[in-house]
Amino acid sequence: MPTIKLGYGHSTIDFDYDSERFEILAPNEGNAKALSDVEVNAALNDPIESPPLEDLIDPDETVLIVVSDATRATGSAQIINLLVRRLIENSVAANNIAVIFATGIHRAVRPQEKTELLTSFIAQRIRTIDHNASDSAQLIQIGTMESGAPIEVNRALKEFSKVIITGAVGFHYFAGFTGGRKSICPGLASAKTIEATHMLALDFERGGRRQGVGTGLLDGNAVSEECERVAAMIDPAFSVNAIVNENGRVEKIFAGHWRVAHRRACEEYLSHHSLRIPEKREIVLVSCGGAPYDINMIQAHKALDMAAHACKDGGSIVFLAECVDGLGRDDFMKWFESPDSRALEARLRKGYEVNGQTAWSLLTKTERFNVRVVTSLSDEEVRRMRMLPAQSLEEALADIPSNAGGYIMPRGTALLPV
Repeated sequence: MPTIKLGYGHSTIDFDYDSERFEILAPNEGNAKALSDVEVNAALNDPIESPPLEDLIDPDETVLIVVSDATRATGSAQIINLLVRRLIENSVAANNIAVIFATGIHRAVRPQEKTELLTSFIAQRIRTIDHNASDSAQLIQIGTMESGAPIEVNRALKEFSKVIITGAVGFHYFAGFTGGRKSICPGLASAKTIEATHMLALDFERGGRRQGVGTGLLDGNAVSEECERVAAMIDPAFSVNAIVNENGRVEKIFAGHWRVAHRRACEEYLSHHSLRIPEKREIVLVSCGGAPYDINMIQAHKALDMAAHACKDGGSIVFLAECVDGLGRDDFMKWFESPDSRALEARLRKGYEVNGQTAWSLLTKTERFNVRVVTSLSDEEVRRMRMLPAQSLEEALADIPSNAGGYIMPRGTALLPV
């Protein structure tokens, strides 16, 4: 039997599978290899609908570079190192450059993670700023949403003369795609603003998801469009959007205008990371792809959402998600006190919270499918989320009929079955 290695945290789990029974669903990346510094610089030299970086930023200006946090792989170490060097070579003083981590409502970036995200060379020489979405002293209001909610962002976005946003493009289960405008909102927005934009994903009149909101959708997606409107208020001078390979290394770069370059990257990503399947099947075995995609359950859930596109209702999803950081939020588990997803949605109508929507999305999957998870989370936590705990892949598959056909998704967050 052939063997496939499935990512699990920083390690892998080997699975010997019957190729007559299981089909592997993986991105069509061809022989994509990691880009060299020369190739990344070539993309920066030829930006999309934008002058080169050196023509946009004068030597006496201050520059804020926005970087994603440790919950996603973006190739930031290579990209930020090259960006900073270019700025300094263009006579921008190192003390006029700062990096801010777009954490949204996630936890702060740890010291070791800063070194990994930036390289030790940059982390030791360039000032870093830690965004706190709940710290009013860090925030400034720049507008108001249609709902009346304030549009608040980190004041550093207005204190520096030029802003460069960076990040990786991938699928997002209700914002459509990651990257681009999400570096500003939700990345550097206040908790109130993040809550107000994320709330647009749900239709509280008819119930369920709002029309137009979903994986791989931008136009007509209320969440993405509102986040883009917030980003336009900042109007970043330049953007770098990466597509990364299975090892988290940069394989493609789309640099230039913050909106146009991001759109190009999304089109490219969709063309290589969606796959038409002939049918939904009884079993889907899905790995998040390892760290950082399974750093916690809130992040890992995105792979479960993708697996749901390929599984028959009533079928089984076997889910590999180490979750070394636990659930991702201390208040996540309270939402599973609801008896079912409808009751949880009713709670969200009365008192919306961002992580409540993630819990709702997870619960809608466990109601449709038999979800078995191999994880470091406790059995009690797993069962409260309506999933079945398993200590191994073999245990998870033990009572599934041996003749049932299925799919294997080794990079669950990186593939959309259609």
